[in-house]
Amino acid sequence: MSSSQPIGVFDSGYGGLTVLKELAARLPQYDYTYLGDNARAPYGTRSFETVYHYTLECVQWLFRQGCPLVILACNTASAKALRSIQQHDLPNIAPDRRVLGVIRPTTEVVGKFTKTGKVGILATRGTVLSESYPIEIAKFYPDITVFQQACPLWVPLVENNEHDKPGADYFVEEYVQQLLAQSPDIDAVLLACTHYPLLQHKIARYLPQSSRLIVQGEIVAASLADYLQRHPEIESRCSKNGNLRFFTTDSAEDFDNHASIFYGKPLKSTHIVLP
Repeated sequence: MSSSQPIGVFDSGYGGLTVLKELAARLPQYDYTYLGDNARAPYGTRSFETVYHYTLECVQWLFRQGCPLVILACNTASAKALRSIQQHDLPNIAPDRRVLGVIRPTTEVVGKFTKTGKVGILATRGTVLSESYPIEIAKFYPDITVFQQACPLWVPLVENNEHDKPGADYFVEEYVQQLLAQSPDIDAVLLACTHYPLLQHKIARYLPQSSRLIVQGEIVAASLADYLQRHPEIESRCSKNGNLRFFTTDSAEDFDNHASIFYGKPLKSTHIVLP
């Protein structure tokens, strides 16, 4: 067994770096290996079958790097691929390893943020169409009503570094208003895409002051800390040297130039080719 057994963090591109940033802040002792499938991003508009196929390939690559645990730090992959991987693939290819997502940790606590029982979801079209959030929230909070709004232009805005420019405000306001038009009682809004924290301040500007804006990174980090405490058989296999490594399926130079926007500081990645 490899002495280096990092926690794997996967995303279709850059957005998962906003989650990794919080994981490393909350649990800095662990080693992390991040893989961005930038060559095939975005996942949000792709079919369930395609997202599942791509996600499984990336999970298997992270397993080959020694990861005993992989976090799908991508809402689309969590919505379209996680259940199939957990139920059908892991028992056959890696019964001693685990794959977790970002949807369940968020839905477990979303009820703490609302007083009216009306929650808004801002997400990619793929995540909205999957109905993952309404289904999962209903399991924990059956009395909560969920309203969803797809925001297809937000990821391109962020990935082209236009998120902090005045032109982005039009598209931010448009989708926020479309969500709020579904119910005047929405008092908690979840950013259900890991790219969206970069638009957080603009989004908040168009929400009522009484609304709570829910960002996933800290929630997922707290959930992982709890998971590792409850599963010592996994925790004991995670190496603890405080190392972070970054990999991309596309240009490493392009990844490095964009990734610092999401991670908050410069980083160096390595290009890989999936088999």
